[in-house]
This record gives sequence, C-alpha cells and structure tokens, in this order.
Amino acid sequence: MKLFDFSLKVNGFEIDKARKALANIQQKSDKEFKTYQQSQKKAILSYHLENNPFYRAFGKSIDIENWETVPVMTKRHLQQPIEQRLSKGYNTKNVYLNKTSGSSGDPFIFAKDKWCHAMTWAQIMDRFAWHGIDFNSSKQARFYGIPLNKKGYYKERIKDAFSNRVRFSVFDMSDISFKKAVSKFKNTAFEFINGYTSPIVQFAKYLDRENLELKSICPSLRVCIVTSEMLFDSDRELMKRVFGIPVINEYGASELDLIAFENPSGSWRVNNETIYVEILDDVGKKVTNGSEGRVVITSLFNKAHPFIRYDIGDIGVLSEEISERQPVLKSLTGRTNDIVKLPSGKTAAGLTFYYITKSVIENDGNVSEFIIEQVTLSRFNIRYVSGTELTSKKKDTIMSEIERYLEPGLSIDFERVDELKRTKAGKLKQFISML
Repeated sequence: MKLFDFSLKVNGFEIDKARKALANIQQKSDKEFKTYQQSQKKAILSYHLENNPFYRAFGKSIDIENWETVPVMTKRHLQQPIEQRLSKGYNTKNVYLNKTSGSSGDPFIFAKDKWCHAMTWAQIMDRFAWHGIDFNSSKQARFYGIPLNKKGYYKERIKDAFSNRVRFSVFDMSDISFKKAVSKFKNTAFEFINGYTSPIVQFAKYLDRENLELKSICPSLRVCIVTSEMLFDSDRELMKRVFGIPVINEYGASELDLIAFENPSGSWRVNNETIYVEILDDVGKKVTNGSEGRVVITSLFNKAHPFIRYDIGDIGVLSEEISERQPVLKSLTGRTNDIVKLPSGKTAAGLTFYYITKSVIENDGNVSEFIIEQVTLSRFNIRYVSGTELTSKKKDTIMSEIERYLEPGLSIDFERVDELKRTKAGKLKQFISML
C-alpha cells in the first residue's frame, strides 16, 4: 500500500491527478510551454482580481495585459487576518492552512487551496525521484524541528508514521544525542537524510570527531537533501566525506512551493512548472541573468490565496547560461533583511560577513556553531558554542579578516554560550541585524 499517497488523499489532496497534470506540463514543447506559462500567469492574476477583495484593493492599478504593472507584494502586506485574504468560496475549513517559521522576521499564516497543495507535493516527489527517492517506500531520517506542545507534537509524530520517516531532534545536538542517532542508523534501513542544514552539519562534525562513515553504518543510504538554511561548500564537502553519499541542495518556501532543486548534474534547477520566478531590482524591474536581485515568485495554481509577484525576502542570481524552459539558480546570497550596513555607507550581504568569519573560526574544530549579530553600524557580536574559549590570537585573526574584507574601525565582541537560540521550527539564523 502506498501509505504516503494515501495520507495525502485522505486529507483531500488529489496526488494521482496532480502527478498527471505535472507530467502533462513537462511534456509540452518549448513553444507550448511558453504559452502555458504566460496563460497561467494571466489566469491566476485575473482570478484574484475578480474573486479576492484583498487582492483587488492591493492591485487596483493593474493592467491585465501588462505584467510589469503588477505590484510586488511582501510578507508585511500579508500580515493581517487570514480570513481577510482568502478568495470567495474559500474559508479556513476548506483550505490547507499553515504558518511560516518566522525565520525572516515576518511570520504569518498562509493558505493554499487543496489542488494547489497537491501540485506542490507532485513537484516535490518529482524532484526527489531524480535521486531515486520514493516517498511511499524510501525511509527518511528527518532532521527537523517539532512542536513542543502536546497536540502539535503528536500530530507531527502521526505524520511521521504515515510518511515513513524517523525524526531526530534539532534542539538537542549533544554528543549523547548524536550517539543515539548513530545507533538508530545502524538498525534502520534509511535511504535518505532530509532536513535543516545546520543540525545535519553538526551531526557530520560528530561523525568526523568519532572517525565514523555513515554509509558504512547504514549501507542503504543513498542521498542527503538539505533545505531552509545556507549550504556552504566546506560543509557540503564535510558531509559528503563522512556520510559517504551525495549532498543535494533544496530551496523552497512553505507558503509557496519547491523553488529550486539540485539535479543529478549539480545544477540548481528552478521550478517553473508550478511557480513563476523573477529576479528584480529595488524598483521592481527585471535584472539581466547573472545579476543579483530580489527573488520574486508567483504561485500559478493557488486560487485560495494570492501570491503574485511575491517578494520572498531572498537575494539571488539566475545563471546566464539558461533557457526559459530550464532556468538555473546560480546562487542565493542572503536575505534582503540581512544586509550589513557599515559606517562608511558600504553595504554587504550578511552571509558574506558570516562566511568571512566561518573560514577562520571553524578550521580547528573547536567552534561547533556561531551566529553574528549587528548591534549598531560599527558594533558586532559573535556568539559561539565551543569546547574552549577562543584565544586572543584567533580573535585578532577574525578581526583582521573582517577589516580586510569590509572596512577598518569595526568593534567585534565575542560571547561564548552553551547553546544558540533557534526558531520554534528549529532553524538557526546565522546573521541577525538589530538595526
């Protein structure tokens, strides 16, 4: 019995029909696909202008024949009661409801109609199948958060049972916890690891310290798929070495869909079947491929709730060497609300600051995790978890590198802590601006 498919169908998500619809989209010729995408954009825009009072007020100046007149919406536009944002015919009882994690600083409740959510799952299952993963049969080792309240906790555990997965806590990353995890891998035929990047990196570091290779312990393992947090090259290489399997990068958003997924050849293939992805500048104009800009997404199937030219809050780059049919995401360089602002007026992506520090702070294995907080224009706080206090020499090296890459005169405070605060979902935000 296909238990995962069954669980989707029981909840009203027509997964068989959605898979067929997705396959039909994928089989279109280049010309047919371009026509499909343009007509789907216009159809979803027209639908919400006609059936969604919230969006009609938001998009009152739209010319339906000119996509460039469609305004960009942000999370802040959506921070009002969900009942006020639903289209006619939809209510909180007949849609898929969820809440964003708030890792971007702007949490809100969102909705998808059930057909849209079925298409989301068809897309996810299609991409995972690139790497030999079948949600109905492949056992998953899941490194995600879990609600700590009783109702939410047991709801997730039931979903885990139907989804053929074992969940590992991302709130306890002690050696004792990881030792138990190794024992579970030894006695369970896991086919893939899936979850947030940072706890999986910590698990890899534990295996490295213990001189263990996970594939030798769990021979059935095929692939590790990380999501929701930045994946740095050095962390990927560590995971590949100690896991003994490929490491795949996923980029998605709970309120939307899977956005980009690494294919077997190593390209970060953009989903252009169920969503439409644009890279825009600060005034809402498309940038040329290869240039950095805001990631703006239109959900092509969500009739319950409008996500049309929705600024997800990320900064990204589309590859210059792409076709409209198979676009490739070249890089994600951070979040729009994670920009370092410096006294000189210079700005930089927050993860650039993080990466500079990471190259120095982790090379001896002492520091397991750290975050950077910008307190004022010139003052930064580095909070870290480590076996021993950072030496004065190490701190001086970090400050020297920051000065070399950014600018002189910055004040850096170091604070050693027992653990770092994660979001309720279990994510770790690496750079935080308090400006």
